Amino acid sequence: MSIRKTKGRGTRYDSILDTVGDTPCIRLNRIAPKHVEVYVKFEAFNPAGSVKDRLALNIIEAAERDGRLAPGQTVVEATSGNTGIGLAMVCAAKGYPLVLTMAESFSIERRKLMRFLGAKVVLTPKELKGFGMYSKAKELAEENGWFLASQFETADNADIHEATTAREILGDFAGERLDYWVTGYGTGGTVSGVARVLRQERPETRIILSEPANAAIVGSGYVNTRNGAHQTTESHPNFEPHPIQGWTPDFIPWVLQEAIDEGYYDALIPVEGPDGIAWSRRLAREEGIFTGISGGATVAVAMQLAETAPDGSVMLVMLPDTGERYLSTPLFEGVEEVMTEEEQAISMSTPSAQMGEG
Repeated sequence: MSIRKTKGRGTRYDSILDTVGDTPCIRLNRIAPKHVEVYVKFEAFNPAGSVKDRLALNIIEAAERDGRLAPGQTVVEATSGNTGIGLAMVCAAKGYPLVLTMAESFSIERRKLMRFLGAKVVLTPKELKGFGMYSKAKELAEENGWFLASQFETADNADIHEATTAREILGDFAGERLDYWVTGYGTGGTVSGVARVLRQERPETRIILSEPANAAIVGSGYVNTRNGAHQTTESHPNFEPHPIQGWTPDFIPWVLQEAIDEGYYDALIPVEGPDGIAWSRRLAREEGIFTGISGGATVAVAMQLAETAPDGSVMLVMLPDTGERYLSTPLFEGVEEVMTEEEQAISMSTPSAQMGEG
């Protein structure tokens, strides 16, 4: 086998923002059943590490184009982390001040990443759940005349997935089978935008949507109330806290409502949080793919589907982000900071550089 070689992308980029999108589809070789082919679309290849870079960029650029966002105006948004990190990257590159609201229950490294990129982070009490940070962002926008990014309501969210994510999938599977596309939801932009295209151009592809088993708000059948601007006015009564950060806020966003109303998914499969953690760990240790709990949860659903899928089926699974923003979460419980007994034994097997030597 010859050494691997690279030759560059054949282009130079004018801005970090020009590198958003065109994330790779990667085959799972060790953990997928042999009778199916499972690929993951690894959104951690976006420059700020998640699928939310796409909507963050389009929300700002669409608002610039139509005049909703003035030069130098402060941007504000509620976030569980990934959208905030994406917006912080975009606002840093374009020169907009950014204020983000986030429930204190989300991982500490997320707020540090947003602050590192220059954003201000306003924390809200965890007992108020996602609705608390959502209400705080709306209040700050109204009081200060700031631009509210409105990721949960704006058409700019699903539109970018229709224009980019979906087109990338079509290109990567052109002339090939694609029997299942599997995704979770946060705002609902990914499923609504991609499904618009798949329903039209790949109608044979079954779209599988997932949500946490203990926060199955879509599966409950109850739709939370909204005002005339499509903004949520209540916390969903069927929501419970869950470990799949970035998935399923405690309300059904307007962007997701499109997928529900239009029948953009063929099955809704709940997944347990611990299963998401287990499959994220397996992806890392058996495939070398480092994704978060949400990615692990989506793969868990795909592996459940694979058990009864016909031979030769091809699946594509969305991996929303990188695992690095989960370091302080249950995903990393049991990962030692000091040497384990096995590691100590390895160290002791040769005489040099022993820990504890004077």
